[in-house]
Amino acid sequence: MTSRLDKLTASLRTSGLDAVALNPGPTLKYLTNVSFHLMERPVVLLVAPGQDPALILPELEMLKVGLFPYKVQAFPYGENPSEWENAFRKAAQTLGLDGKRIGVEPRQMRLLEFRYVKAGAPEADFPDASDVLADLRLRKDQDEVNAMRRAVKIAQDALEATVPLIKIGMTERELAAELVTQLLKHGSDSELPFSPIVSGGPNSANPHASPTDRKLQVGDLLVVDWGATYEGYISDLTRTFAVGKVDAEYEKIHKIVQEANAAGRAAGKPGVPCANVDKAARHVIEAAGHGKYFTHRTGHGIGMEGHEDPYMRGDNMQLLEPGMAYTVEPGIYMPGRNGVRIEDNVVITESGAEVLSDMPREIRVVG
Repeated sequence: MTSRLDKLTASLRTSGLDAVALNPGPTLKYLTNVSFHLMERPVVLLVAPGQDPALILPELEMLKVGLFPYKVQAFPYGENPSEWENAFRKAAQTLGLDGKRIGVEPRQMRLLEFRYVKAGAPEADFPDASDVLADLRLRKDQDEVNAMRRAVKIAQDALEATVPLIKIGMTERELAAELVTQLLKHGSDSELPFSPIVSGGPNSANPHASPTDRKLQVGDLLVVDWGATYEGYISDLTRTFAVGKVDAEYEKIHKIVQEANAAGRAAGKPGVPCANVDKAARHVIEAAGHGKYFTHRTGHGIGMEGHEDPYMRGDNMQLLEPGMAYTVEPGIYMPGRNGVRIEDNVVITESGAEVLSDMPREIRVVG
């Protein structure tokens, strides 16, 4: 954890930022290994090079200060909201941040915390620090990869335990509930990376469908997009099943997506642009005449978040490097009919790529 803080402060010195302000979320957890909840009471860590970080937090959370792996300056506040601004002002003054450039994460920093940080340093600028902070977590070390590998195993074991329970007439919502139960039974952290997507028939043509009370029917394709969390690191997988006998057309589409998934997985190597992963998978689907039904990028980075850098888009020329982890998840979605997606988790190694997931990708009949 100390080395991660050192890496951040070194990056700040070369980025033109004087500090960063972090609220509860993956980056704060990554830097401290301490968990805080997003709640009505603001929690912010201010990090500036050459000084002990400043932590503004409610008094009831003070025991967590002792969990930090390095020294922090604590600025606690009580239950009266009128006192909170003063704690932020003291922290900013202690670090000398007024009038400086304090980087923030726009996707993570809420207006609640931002207003208090700004009140503490009213003359400061607040540029986007996303690139600096994303780079911090971009290349996973072996411990991080091991945690993701374990998250993959938990997820796969949980779905394998769920598959025999799938029955025709079961609702998507019922199946999703059973899957969540199995994820927890098999060792997932209680905070899942996302709510499982369980979608059958016409609903499976919506890539981000939510489980409904629709009952599974013979002829449905069933998309299950799920994941587990282990020690804060996540897995994100998708498999598509056949509910009873499905039309030959849908079996063919599933095979095309399976081939696209294999091509995307094979394309990942050190020094290869992220775009090549997308292009490899997309070429298979386009060559089969279904390009218009593949409506999203081929993948996204994974780690402590379900979506983070790097992104497998056709225009992303960022080069893959050892330690980068991402999904390969091509799909074909036929509106009003059926959809297919097959998703695996990949980590770039020194010599190639390791696929962390190995659950069968062939179409399987359930129900």
